[in-house]
Amino acid sequence: MPKVYPKTVVIPSLVSSDNKQRFLNESSTTGRNLNPEILTVWKKSLLFNCYGFTVFDTKGNLVFRVDNYAAGNKAEIVLMDASGRSLLTIRRKRLSLTESWLVYDGETTVNPRFSVTKNVNFLNTKSLAHVSTTGSPKNRYKKNVAYEIEGSYSQRSCVVYDDRRRRIAELKRKEAVRGVVFGGDVFRLVVEPEIDSTVPMALVVLLDQMFGGHSRKFTS
Repeated sequence: MPKVYPKTVVIPSLVSSDNKQRFLNESSTTGRNLNPEILTVWKKSLLFNCYGFTVFDTKGNLVFRVDNYAAGNKAEIVLMDASGRSLLTIRRKRLSLTESWLVYDGETTVNPRFSVTKNVNFLNTKSLAHVSTTGSPKNRYKKNVAYEIEGSYSQRSCVVYDDRRRRIAELKRKEAVRGVVFGGDVFRLVVEPEIDSTVPMALVVLLDQMFGGHSRKFTS
């Protein structure tokens, strides 16, 4: 039976020519890894009576976990590392006219790291959501769009672009292994080397909240 986690695969085509040359130059002096990080996302919790996500790297090591108890607090979702340490906490924004979420470092409740809003502009059908950075505590109402998410979550085909339209992460279906086709609950997250994979994984969790259909959604 094929394993859920992938073999080591290098996809150089996902790195733009400009970024590739820049990182090649950096690598010659710093030894920095130029390959995208490839994660296998399994839309399933490893804990009984929980729903969530389990994420592996190319060696089969557990990287991220989301374990939400069915009877637990549905007002927030916590993205954890393999040991269970809280990395980011996602909370639904209250009293908002649009579907918006705030993402905090760890389990803090102040000064959100960024916010994510579902696209409601029907003239831009490719856009799924946009990610905005929040201002400082003295200027908390100032927001700057940092990333745009486009594609189709139901088809597991999404791309995250930064504010300069550079592809920094991609969600895609996992290829068949020895003739066995994986369902929509197992897919790949490919993250460019210049970004921490914690943020794209949090965006995957939010896409599932916005477009996951039958998935368990949390409310405020």
